[in-house]
Amino acid sequence: MEKTCTVMLPLTMNSSEKRENVCIFGTGDFGRSLGLKMLQCGYSVVFGSRNPRTSRLLPNGAEVLSYSEAAQKSDIILIAIHREHYEFLTDLIEVLKGKILVDVSNNLKINQYPESNAEYLAQLVPGAHVVKAFNTISAWALQSGALDASRQVITKKDNPFITSMAWLSDSYVSLGILGFFLFVLLGITSLPSVSNMMNWREFRFVQSKLGYLTLILCTAHTLVYGGRRFLSPSILRWYLPSAYVLALIIPCTVLVIKFILIMPCINKTLMRIRQGWERNSKYS
Repeated sequence: MEKTCTVMLPLTMNSSEKRENVCIFGTGDFGRSLGLKMLQCGYSVVFGSRNPRTSRLLPNGAEVLSYSEAAQKSDIILIAIHREHYEFLTDLIEVLKGKILVDVSNNLKINQYPESNAEYLAQLVPGAHVVKAFNTISAWALQSGALDASRQVITKKDNPFITSMAWLSDSYVSLGILGFFLFVLLGITSLPSVSNMMNWREFRFVQSKLGYLTLILCTAHTLVYGGRRFLSPSILRWYLPSAYVLALIIPCTVLVIKFILIMPCINKTLMRIRQGWERNSKYS
């Protein structure tokens, strides 16, 4: 019998404990997903199928038998088949007597049948105990084990804004978009056809004020990208810094020099030099 196995990630498995048997009638999407979760939780799963030899895509470690043989191996049977195919259960009344039948089916429409699926199942198998379960869980939700909310356990009661790195990613993207927009604006204003239409004050404002603002945004964009990894020895290959660290040398140097030049004690002297002031001049 050929089977295509599904990769399983164990949730809580203790090999020393005895594995409890669970039977699942049906090898469809929901039955396979539910069986995978049961196996990950440490249960021994046996599938009941009308064609055991042709059943495929079953989780690794599960056994597939006929309905009658599978029902004899467990006291809990999950009915993962459509209501339209419940009739075969009447042939298993003696085998299912005293067992727990878990009905997971849902109808396509409201009030599609005069009674619920569980009531109909109880009428077909009067000697079994019928319960409803898993009616609000989809097969996709069962397969997405890594996204299951029950596995997202908070180990520390810290501020989620501090421990989460999501704000770094948002800041990285926002700074990059703003920096690129201003960079494009600087390139457009540098065209002769555009710069000739601006006066000197407008051109100086764009090339100076917006130019430095663009440099600050782009530098911050790279700083946020590096985050805590800038000077981390664990990421240094051959004792050489990363490319984004080398790319920050020139812009950071320009910004530091600009910060020094705009200090009041230096900027005042520079403004006097631009206005024609000369040291030791008789006209000073």
